[in-house]
Amino acid sequence: MEFCLRIHIFTAFVYCIKVYAQVVQPVKHPGLQVLATASHYWPLDAVDGIHELWDQIGNRPGYVNGTNINIVEGMVNKGIFLNGDNGGTFLHFGSYQNSCISDPTLCGPEGITFSFFWKNHEAESRFAVASGGKVISNGFSVYTNPHGGYVEFYTRGNNHRWKADIRVPGPYWTHVLFTWTKNDGLKVYINGTYTAGDRVGRVSDNYGDPYPDLVIGTGNNRAYGHYVTGAFDEFVIWEKALSPTQIWYYYSAAVGQAILAATTPRISKQATSTTPTVRATEVSPPVVSSHGEEVQSSPGPESMPVIGFLKALPNRTIPHNTANNLTQAFLKSVEEVLSSPGLPEQSTPVVSGLIETVDRVMEHMVTNLEPSPNSLISLGGTSFVADYSLMKFPENFNLPHYRFPTQGKNYISVPGEAFTMQSQTTIVGLFYHNMHSYYKEISPVKTRINEAADFKDHKIQVASCLISLKVEPLPALSVNLSGTPLIKIVLTHVLTKEQQDQVLNQSNKVLLYCAFLDYSSKEGVWSNEGCVRSEGNMTYSVCLCNHLTNFAILMQVVPLKLTAGHRVALSTIGYVGCSISIFCLAITLVTFAVLSSVSTIRNQRYHIHANLSFAILVAEILLLISARFDPGTLPCKIMAVLLHFFFLSAFAWMLVEGLHLYSMVVKVFGSEGSKHFYYYGIGWGSPLVICVVSMTSALDSYGEIDNCWLSLKNGAIWAFVAPALFVIVVNIGILISVTRIISRISGENYKVHGDANAVKLTAKAVAVLLPILGISWIFGVLSINTHSLPFLYIFAVFNSLQGFFVFLFHCLLNSEVRAAFKHKTKVWSLTSSSIRNINVKPFNSDIMNGNKEGVTPTKLNTWDKSTNSANRIDLSAV
Repeated sequence: MEFCLRIHIFTAFVYCIKVYAQVVQPVKHPGLQVLATASHYWPLDAVDGIHELWDQIGNRPGYVNGTNINIVEGMVNKGIFLNGDNGGTFLHFGSYQNSCISDPTLCGPEGITFSFFWKNHEAESRFAVASGGKVISNGFSVYTNPHGGYVEFYTRGNNHRWKADIRVPGPYWTHVLFTWTKNDGLKVYINGTYTAGDRVGRVSDNYGDPYPDLVIGTGNNRAYGHYVTGAFDEFVIWEKALSPTQIWYYYSAAVGQAILAATTPRISKQATSTTPTVRATEVSPPVVSSHGEEVQSSPGPESMPVIGFLKALPNRTIPHNTANNLTQAFLKSVEEVLSSPGLPEQSTPVVSGLIETVDRVMEHMVTNLEPSPNSLISLGGTSFVADYSLMKFPENFNLPHYRFPTQGKNYISVPGEAFTMQSQTTIVGLFYHNMHSYYKEISPVKTRINEAADFKDHKIQVASCLISLKVEPLPALSVNLSGTPLIKIVLTHVLTKEQQDQVLNQSNKVLLYCAFLDYSSKEGVWSNEGCVRSEGNMTYSVCLCNHLTNFAILMQVVPLKLTAGHRVALSTIGYVGCSISIFCLAITLVTFAVLSSVSTIRNQRYHIHANLSFAILVAEILLLISARFDPGTLPCKIMAVLLHFFFLSAFAWMLVEGLHLYSMVVKVFGSEGSKHFYYYGIGWGSPLVICVVSMTSALDSYGEIDNCWLSLKNGAIWAFVAPALFVIVVNIGILISVTRIISRISGENYKVHGDANAVKLTAKAVAVLLPILGISWIFGVLSINTHSLPFLYIFAVFNSLQGFFVFLFHCLLNSEVRAAFKHKTKVWSLTSSSIRNINVKPFNSDIMNGNKEGVTPTKLNTWDKSTNSANRIDLSAV
């Protein structure tokens, strides 16, 4: 397929050369025939006293407002230069009330076309051409602002607007043409090539701006306050939408491609002849063989070697104008191939072949440029495919330095000492605009980049535009990349939104390569031999190379991975810690169950502790079991769903722990019964809802990639990360509030009672609260964002031992639990000795809090149930 496309391009190009080589009878250019069908035409060069403008076709007069206007060299003959900096100057072409020009709703199905040449001389030219108003009304406008250039069509009747973005013209002649029809909407062509469009438009508000005037150089109502500084030429209106072929014909005629536009074959099923009234039958352009004979194109173009076409190109000198026209026509053919619907999805070989083809044709073109004995010959321009520069230097020409392009952030430069200049020297420079976008994903094993092959599972992408430079004879460059002279290439990175996110992700390692297309094996293969990236960041790269060809920046994103030693260490910590936590949580739940008959253990706080312990226990058991299942299997998917639910439940109960602590220490709200209902709704209900929603919307995201967990690639992981982050943030706020109150009361008690132990209560409280509030998970967030080993180890230790810390602080070392256990063992002892009538001393809060008889408890460790003071604290809570 790729050979077929390349053959078509060469066929078209050779056919163009043949046409130029032949002696043809002068015929009327089809572009002039297109111009003859216009409804209004102002050439802007026959201005009598620079006061009036006359429509050569519609015979409608216009006038010039202001005096700051000059006749300049136009694109066709003469043009008009408006100097808006020195006054309000604009061109007025008359009023077009109730016509298609000022009201697109009056256009029939044929539509309308506007065309003009524009040379812009300021960064913010504002309105260049307008009819029907400058905002939303009937009519159109062409304008620019600091963000870009725009073409707008608008209809007031149905509040509709069509808008297309264009590149702002610079201080060089640019042809702007746009068509509009009710069915196809807005289409914009720059220099004969389709650039942008808006087929359907959108509904917009109606501001009602009914001005019907057609003006150049300002907004329609002439009260805009800013006038354009720039030149205009050849303003034409067709009350119909021109076809792409007609647009190309007219543009070719306007810029002087007198014969080429009429005879250039196009890749389509019909070829248009030079006479508009006759249709040619379906033909293929003839091909010139290597022997100079004319032969018919064979059905199988793959059988014709590409090099044969190069041999068929004429070796005689080509005049400058002819070479310019041939170059534009050839690049136009390349554009058609790239925009062809038949371009295969896997287009990388095709694009690589096209680049090689363009290089060879350009080399042939510059070699055969008509020479000048004592001065250089240059040919340059721009097209949809690339900016190009062809230069031929005479022998012994003094060239201190060469840079292409001469302006801009992207360039390639050759130091002067690399040029020998002992003979005629030719240079071809090409800066491709969109070729990089066709290289979607490149397999590292299919490149000659050794560093990339080390990460063969991670694809490579082209991260900049392609730039090419060919010099003949070859420049004398240093073999050593640390020596001089060397080629310098500076390229800015062109990244998609997805690529930018990958670059900004701190857990990724971004590898950038200075690479080129190596055709030594007759197939374009990316290589970095003889090139080194000397400097740059994530927005640009500077490369040094000891050879010339096509260059680009390649990017490979590799997720950072731990070494085998660290992975084993962290895995061991996780397994040991989870095993300890499972054992401790089981003891905690058994302890709470056995002591549930004791009044102090029946309160709400221990119900919350028990639910949190159960959620963590099940989650960690499932986590250990899930390692035995293969990703993508049904058991793994079920395990991922259960893990999601129980880890969410653990976080939900951590949130309940924080809310309950807040209600006891900071503010009192709700009764025990009402809080009990809300707590269970948060602890088990909210995780269930989140899991159901996640399973409904992204069931395939469970257990599909590397483990039995949520996918990290399609955003499903946020169904866990977002709730977890919310709980962590809320609990941090609660911890800060509680700590401040405890610190204040500790200080007051120290002053009153001189109890040194009270001062230490703040640090103890924080240590006790951390496990049940889940604050230690913040180290997990830090380890992901910074990928720091210390945070990874801290997170592994604290997270795997969370169950152990819950058992330690809220069971083993808890005074209430210990007192209740002593009370329970005393009851068991009395029961086992069959002493049933012994009066057992009641179990009260003094025993619970460990207060000795005769000692007055301090304010710090009492629970005053008779007051609603915001500072009351149950000591056992912390």
